[in-house]
Amino acid sequence: MSIFKAVYNILWGDLFTIPLPGGSSIGLSLLVMILIPSGIYFTIRTRFLSFRLFPEMLKATAEKKNISQKDAISGVQALIVSTATRVGMGNLVGVVAAISMGGAGAVFWMWIIALLGSSTAFAEGTLAQIYKEEDPLYGGFRGGPAYYIHHLFIKKGSKRKKSIIAALFALSGLICWCGISQVIGNSVSSAFENAFQIPPIYTTIILVAFAAVIVLRKNATVKVLDFIVPIMAVCYFLITIFIIIKNAGQLPQIFQTIFLEAFGLKQAVAGGFGAVIMNGAKRGLFSNEAGSGSAPCAAAAADINHPAKEGLLQAFGVFIDTILICSCSAMIMLLTPAELTDGLEGMDLLQTSMQYHMGEIGVIFIAIILWLFSFSTFIGILFYARSNVAYLFGDNWLSQTLYKILDLVMLFIGGLAAYTFVWDLSDVGIGLMTIFNMIALIPLAPQAVNSLKEYEKLFKVKER
Repeated sequence: MSIFKAVYNILWGDLFTIPLPGGSSIGLSLLVMILIPSGIYFTIRTRFLSFRLFPEMLKATAEKKNISQKDAISGVQALIVSTATRVGMGNLVGVVAAISMGGAGAVFWMWIIALLGSSTAFAEGTLAQIYKEEDPLYGGFRGGPAYYIHHLFIKKGSKRKKSIIAALFALSGLICWCGISQVIGNSVSSAFENAFQIPPIYTTIILVAFAAVIVLRKNATVKVLDFIVPIMAVCYFLITIFIIIKNAGQLPQIFQTIFLEAFGLKQAVAGGFGAVIMNGAKRGLFSNEAGSGSAPCAAAAADINHPAKEGLLQAFGVFIDTILICSCSAMIMLLTPAELTDGLEGMDLLQTSMQYHMGEIGVIFIAIILWLFSFSTFIGILFYARSNVAYLFGDNWLSQTLYKILDLVMLFIGGLAAYTFVWDLSDVGIGLMTIFNMIALIPLAPQAVNSLKEYEKLFKVKER
């Protein structure tokens, strides 16, 4: 436990503290010091891709499905899988935590992190495509950071079959997704108990049964996510639009508060300027997952006509997650009178806000949308796990099935009780994934940049 806590503190704790005028300070964790400079680096190398090629991202999502290999998935389907895991509890509980601890200004810094992170997501997605390989078990393609890390460290002709860094990435991912499975089970059972007074055991049994039917079948995952993800995202977005229109008169004041607190011109809720920036940055990084190496596991599976196109789709996924869905959660809370939410945090804060805007139906809606968000996240992370299990244990159904069963067990345990150690374990897992992923991502960056240049020339992309 001492070693575990030490690793956790190195990854997520404040390694350095920078004092600021007015008695505030900024605490810098290792992951923040890695991901934010990396995001700036990729933004510059891609010539501000997030702004310059945004119309091209939209164009890529509208293209018709064109698959050349049996059982492969399209670029948009890969985007849906990665969106399923990005658009999860981080968009609900994570945004609540950011605003609770950092004030409204944290929302602005989440937006900035998303703009930087989209360039990192582009690089990951493009490299995953460049180094993808055929999947002999599921059909189609597979890949991700474990595979491009492998190619960076293991040269052709080498007798070594595995890279230590690639294997550590894959193992960290499997550990992380086990922890997330338990968090999902606990969040869903708690939300349904609050909304419907249903005992956790019943909610958990139904959740695990539904999940088992899908994940233990060969290729049901993408079909289910194709159906669930658009519905849940559109419903959440439309409800937010309704709330915004209903409270349109407050919008100028809300945006004024966001920008004033973002730059420390107005004292934030918990600690001033430093708390605003760091809570927005940390929650933004955790929510959109850019740099962690999760989404490339889906990006590699896409059957698409150019690697950079999948990179653009994955960059767009960060916009969907943070600029769209996270902003929805923020608006729901910020449009609620402060006296109703003072002292509240977590799901209590969000459910109180929804109850204010929509009455009891709002509490029920949040419980159902959390179920959809969480369920799709669970299905998505098991899709991610395929390529990592294969890298560690080879191409066999036994290892694939055993890992799925392990995650289903963790989902069941989490639905009945919360174990803080396992929750923290998922944070350590995603932190280690990020470290191992970035070791390869920076050296391989020129390949992603060259792929983008080739794409722009080949498809005659106009400067915008």
